[in-house]
Amino acid sequence: MAEIIIVPSEEAAGALVADEIVRLIRARPDVVLGLATGSTPVPVYEALRPRLEGVDVSRVRGFALDEYVGIDPAHPESYRSVIAREVVEPLGLTPGLVHTPNGSMDGIEHAGEDYEAAIEEAGGIDLQILGIGTSGHIGFNEPGSSFASLTRVKTLLEQTREDNARFFDSIDDVPVHCITQGLGTILRARHLVLLAFGEGKADAVAGAVEGPVTSSLPGSAIQLHPHATVVVDEAAASRLENRDYYRYAWANKPAWQGL
Repeated sequence: MAEIIIVPSEEAAGALVADEIVRLIRARPDVVLGLATGSTPVPVYEALRPRLEGVDVSRVRGFALDEYVGIDPAHPESYRSVIAREVVEPLGLTPGLVHTPNGSMDGIEHAGEDYEAAIEEAGGIDLQILGIGTSGHIGFNEPGSSFASLTRVKTLLEQTREDNARFFDSIDDVPVHCITQGLGTILRARHLVLLAFGEGKADAVAGAVEGPVTSSLPGSAIQLHPHATVVVDEAAASRLENRDYYRYAWANKPAWQGL
């Protein structure tokens, strides 16, 4: 099962995960990170900034989870722009080593295969940061996605578009299609770190962690991974039946095991 860590705040979660990422970079300067967008991973990126002072990040590589299809890459809400603005620039990463799927209509038919090949060529993802949507999606793998799925084009649920409309002028501006790493792609990463905050994510977290493994709740795929860590605040953990055990296990975890 996934390791569940309940923290008092988003800031505490960000610090915990940032410390692990810094440890990985120091151990392997060309580490490959899987980068999520949206508001959930922001505390991690913010916590990384002071921790990376004096650390050589010039060889760190990254792959974003997803991208909108048909959006101008220069649009402020394209994930290429978001990753550049929130990760690459503030952390001082090398822009050419951080990739997003190609959402351009030119070549979209083979964009998924191209992205899979690029990840494989990099040696695979060492640590994949994940959020979870209110529908239970991870990446843009909506309910019904195959656990064997690879990077491909998907149609976004209206609920997902409504959740993301806050980043656009209106829901009409939110693209209908995306290109996303598949659940099979995500499960190949060596370490999954899923973060969730707030009461609105509580049902999705409980289903993903303690419910049945089902394509109806794509986040439940993490139960199949040998090294998955779920970091949640008290509100997001509020529907977990075994939260007292999770607290006990984390408090008594051997230090040598790390995150």
